[in-house]
Amino acid sequence: MAEGLSTSLVSSWLNTLRTAGAAYGPITTYAQIHTANPGAAGTTAVSAGSTTRPVFTFAASSSGSALALTGTNPSWTNGGTSETITDISVWSAASGGTFLFSVALSSSKAWSSGDTFTATSLSLSLSPQAS
Repeated sequence: MAEGLSTSLVSSWLNTLRTAGAAYGPITTYAQIHTANPGAAGTTAVSAGSTTRPVFTFAASSSGSALALTGTNPSWTNGGTSETITDISVWSAASGGTFLFSVALSSSKAWSSGDTFTATSLSLSLSPQAS
């Protein structure tokens, strides 16, 4: 017997986050990049090269994960530092707002002054899921 959350339930929850609006979650989400784990409040190790939070939207969830892709993928331009990007945090607003969650990059990315970092995908899953 499998233990954990069903992928159907997880997809439903993620789709609620994606589309429900202010009562249940944001319709629009914003991403910020970090040089280490963003911490429980999402404010630790914000990249010095770019503190902006570009907008992106989630595609519908299936199999327990939501994939973030838009026509214009979020990107950041390094404003004058050399650092390594390791994590992304997701927020309900371009500034201030509510911290929603964070994810580690599958591999860290070194970037320097003038470089552009573009997110081509961002997935979120809840676990454990029954299998």
